[in-house]
Amino acid sequence: MSVPRRGLVLAGLSAPALGVADCAREPGIPYLPPCEPWPQGIEGQRQADRGDGRYLNPVLAGDRPDPTVLQVGDDYYCTHSSFDALPGLLIWHSRDLVNWRPLVNALTQAVGSVWAPELIQHGGRFFIYLPVKASPNDILVIHAERIEGPWSAPVALGLPKHIDPGHAVGEDGKRYLFLSGGDRVRLSDDGLRLDGPVEHVYDGWRYPEDWDVESYSQEGPKLLRHGGWFHMVLAVGGTAGPPTGHMVIAARSRSIHGPWEQAPHNPLLRTRSPRERWWSRGHGTLVRGPRGDWWLAYHGYEHGFHTLGRQMLLTPARYGDDGWFHIEPGDGEPLPLPVRDRAVPHGLALSDDFRAPQLRPQWAFLSGGAGQLARVRVGDGVLRLQARGSGPADSPPLGFIQGDPAFEIELDLDFDEGVQAGLLMFYSPRLYAGVGVNAQTMRLHRYGQDLRAVPKPAGMARQLQWRLRCVRHVLTVFSRADATQRWTQFPVQWDVSGYHHNVAGGFMSLRPALYAAGTGEARLSRLSYRALR
Repeated sequence: MSVPRRGLVLAGLSAPALGVADCAREPGIPYLPPCEPWPQGIEGQRQADRGDGRYLNPVLAGDRPDPTVLQVGDDYYCTHSSFDALPGLLIWHSRDLVNWRPLVNALTQAVGSVWAPELIQHGGRFFIYLPVKASPNDILVIHAERIEGPWSAPVALGLPKHIDPGHAVGEDGKRYLFLSGGDRVRLSDDGLRLDGPVEHVYDGWRYPEDWDVESYSQEGPKLLRHGGWFHMVLAVGGTAGPPTGHMVIAARSRSIHGPWEQAPHNPLLRTRSPRERWWSRGHGTLVRGPRGDWWLAYHGYEHGFHTLGRQMLLTPARYGDDGWFHIEPGDGEPLPLPVRDRAVPHGLALSDDFRAPQLRPQWAFLSGGAGQLARVRVGDGVLRLQARGSGPADSPPLGFIQGDPAFEIELDLDFDEGVQAGLLMFYSPRLYAGVGVNAQTMRLHRYGQDLRAVPKPAGMARQLQWRLRCVRHVLTVFSRADATQRWTQFPVQWDVSGYHHNVAGGFMSLRPALYAAGTGEARLSRLSYRALR
């Protein structure tokens, strides 16, 4: 494939020009094409559906990693890893696999850091199996009669050494969870407890030693029964690290008990060059499309935007005459929709007038665990956040996932005398950037540190308006006492391009957030979000 000798543009990010000689070194590798603009959805957010019968990945922009997708008749449901965020496990609904609307957060109890879940339906009941990093580690299960809930309290299964459960029903009618590392355990008929010991049943396919890969890390088994075979797709290669590491592999067996045969064309999917648009592509779920064809939902990092986290991608799959699934990658350019004229309204509005009597589904505490949800009250146009701790490291912030390379938010804030409130881009308690304000001064936050005091603009007391703008990793904060004044730019700007997992661990994304430290209450009375081009 040849590429014209000129700069490429990805969502406004310039990249070095690639010439014919560059591409000739690695023939057959798809290179980052000139970017076609994403359609603008709600609030100008990126959406995949182009309105012309095609879509452009990601189908869910922002940090939606480890997708688990369930088909129930004409409907599709999915959820993702939510890690330390609470509420967590936001469930989405679609009818075409491309347009998704949020339904409900299935998890409202602090259980630890929630990793790759498994959403299934069995016997007319919905289940989510969710591994947690906690004390101790475990795999939990929640269940519901209806996808909208109410969802049960979590039940611990007693699996402290494993992650990434994949549910399957064998030819014997028994239920099983396949686990990380090639292990498996039988479940009780009700799916709420173990019914046997953990067994080792599968050793994954091995990639060549000269590939640039983070680690072997066999995980994410997803199973389905089709064509007389049990098919298992898995992730190996580590979920971050080098962009070429993560991948999807496959195996099959006539019986749930094995033996398992490796796909002769492994890996089914992988990033082969850092020049591609999507990096660290892996952790796939095969799902039958609305027309009876096959698709693979998976995740990847956007080239140049690790800060957005692993985003949900969709690509066609094919069941071949050889009895194997084959993946047709092509997520760097528009692809035909799985079906037309079945779209649900896509996306999640991030602006909030706080008139609902409960938190809207975009909001979550981004760290902190138990006790955080009791700190917030919402309704009558105001969000009230009880102060805690001394700063972002020990006062868990309230924020949301966004999926645009450039955006702006504005909000109105007032706070009690003993409070310091802050507006941040927050990755973790160890890594954040932004501004805090108290009755006397403003505070500079950078690199996860409270660095120094900065004078407040004239006339500002304990009530202000804030504007946060993040344009391709350049963060700028503005403030003013009220709408009669001009905006004052904070005297420091930030480059937050390094605020992500490959620097600080944790697997999360960089998110807008508000914190309240000290004693008293901070009140947020308007938040508007808009994506920027």
